[in-house]
Amino acid sequence: GTAALIWNEIIREKVTNFIMNESKEQRILNFVLQNAVRGDPCSVVDTIDKYCSQKEWAMNVGNEKGLILDKTVEEANPSVALELGTYCGYSAVRISRLLKAGARLLTVEFNPEFAAIAKQMIEFAGVQDKVKLLEGPSEEIIPQLKKKYEVDTLDFVFLDHWKDKYTPDTILLQECNLLRKGSVLLADNVIFPGAPDFLNYVRKSPRFQCTNYPSHLEYMQVEDAMEKAVFLG
Repeated sequence: GTAALIWNEIIREKVTNFIMNESKEQRILNFVLQNAVRGDPCSVVDTIDKYCSQKEWAMNVGNEKGLILDKTVEEANPSVALELGTYCGYSAVRISRLLKAGARLLTVEFNPEFAAIAKQMIEFAGVQDKVKLLEGPSEEIIPQLKKKYEVDTLDFVFLDHWKDKYTPDTILLQECNLLRKGSVLLADNVIFPGAPDFLNYVRKSPRFQCTNYPSHLEYMQVEDAMEKAVFLG
């Protein structure tokens, strides 16, 4: 798995970027703009999956783990959801297409280039009325959610950013009183690349009830899993 990631993310990507004079993320967006149906979030998700499974690997949650994400969102039925790590906007589109009327998703992205791509992806999918993209570090944005973005509590949180941020950001969400009894956290890539500190924290905490969903790394046959942690108050 590590060797495959190094090949896809470092060697192959850098060579292709140099030859084509554009980023992989821009190529994904271009493929969607040319092949997906505008205003159809399902078409956008399917088109990204097609590109990333057939042409260039990318760190979206992907089609297999996407079904786990879908099921968790549908069960949580959130009014207010938070995503940490927008990347190209794949999971923001995937989550928002399942939100009930009046519900909203706040998605946080640190990388300005990724944020610019995601903004276009979200608008092309036609879900911009449900999704607000917040640009900056999660540790700065989380404490602003209540006052600046009028969030009382979060019903659902998807953690898919830097793995070493999972635990401190989960602690910060609690310290900022953003979780209520029944709030659902879903964390991606807990096996590969891995988030052992997070698993150790939520599984040992009496404040969380955890469920593990074994799966595979997006677009690969590498073992991975998602962890659901329900806040007990």
